[in-house]
Amino acid sequence: MIYENTSNAFKLPVFCLISPRETSKRTRNEVYSFRMTKVNAKNKRLYFVDAIRAWAILMMLQGHFIDGLLDNAFRDDSNLVFGVWKYFRGITAPVFFTISGFIFTYLLIKAPEQGLENPRVKKGIKRGLELLLIGYLLRLNLFGLFKGEVYSSFYLVDVLHCIGLSILGIIVIYIATANSKRWVMPFILVTTTIVLFIFEPWYKTVNFHVFPQWVANYFTKANGSVFTIIPWFGYATFGSFASVLFYRFRDSKRLYPIAMGICALLGTLLIFYSSDAFLAFSGATGISLFEAIFYNNYLFIRLGDVLLVFSVFMLFRRFLTNRTLLRLGQSTLSIYIIHFIILYGSFTGLGLYGFFHHTVRPVILVPGAILFIVVCSYVALRYEDHKASIKQSLYVYLNAARKRLEYALMFGFNLLRNFSLKLAKLFGLIKN
Repeated sequence: MIYENTSNAFKLPVFCLISPRETSKRTRNEVYSFRMTKVNAKNKRLYFVDAIRAWAILMMLQGHFIDGLLDNAFRDDSNLVFGVWKYFRGITAPVFFTISGFIFTYLLIKAPEQGLENPRVKKGIKRGLELLLIGYLLRLNLFGLFKGEVYSSFYLVDVLHCIGLSILGIIVIYIATANSKRWVMPFILVTTTIVLFIFEPWYKTVNFHVFPQWVANYFTKANGSVFTIIPWFGYATFGSFASVLFYRFRDSKRLYPIAMGICALLGTLLIFYSSDAFLAFSGATGISLFEAIFYNNYLFIRLGDVLLVFSVFMLFRRFLTNRTLLRLGQSTLSIYIIHFIILYGSFTGLGLYGFFHHTVRPVILVPGAILFIVVCSYVALRYEDHKASIKQSLYVYLNAARKRLEYALMFGFNLLRNFSLKLAKLFGLIKN
């Protein structure tokens, strides 16, 4: 959960030397004042941010389920229902990357410490590396390991890898600009987005075979990667840029009306007019790059979609306070892991995708998607409720397993040592 600035919210008056009756009265007033400031602090939560995350993760669940299992006979772009579903499914990933950059940066710059002294830097590095590790673990097949093989799919890059690297990239920009003027960081962030989006037609054709394949997978989809760090890092930096602006104007009474207006206007312009603008730039400058963007302008159009999503959720922010909805927004990693195991068969290779890949009819698929969303969400929330006890039990189990392994190794070492000594004595290599 993200909070707006409440640095002065919990400061209470200093007690004075007054009579017991006055002290008691003042104490009651201060307690009431303290409770009211807590209520006000709760009201200043950025509920819409967690609501966007919840919406994005639910969209991801149904999108992956339907796209993975829908019979090819029903994949008709001319069908209005399928066309609308396909368009909105394409919004999910840009929203997810943008909101991830927004949330992380908001918490990063909110800390009073600056640069490397900011505790959020260490937490962010840990989080980024954790996402990279989880991304690889989810693509691990235990049966392959038992056979001494690591399948090539293990090295493919997915959304967790890119978000983890995006967090690390934002940290680099934050540290590099920590001692600079206030405008430098947001300028670099938004410039990164623009550069990555504009030059996408060029670098997407680059051959990255000079790198080892597991490295090249971060830059090209040629080997089967689902996402690549470029251009998707651009959405994370844009979310980071928006977060910086949002935080700096957090105390303005017109923050939400202005933010909603800018998002709605800019989003509409990007969706409906950015392609024509690039074509006009190409005609005026003769630069073929702008023409290439015109023919495949999905990055800027999707950015416009993201801005419209932000504006809608900010508009209805007062109604987005449902506890379950907000908890879903705070449990996206758990939901992602659970859905990956059920749908794609992480660790075992036994998932719905393997059994029903592109074979299910819509009449079965739609209620199946609803059930899939409910199951993944329920299991994730139950896990979050008992996460501390689960981790403690896991720690106890692993610690006991470690001790048993140590005992077994020591026992085996002693057996080997005694056997070696007896063997050496038998052949007269050593004396008693």
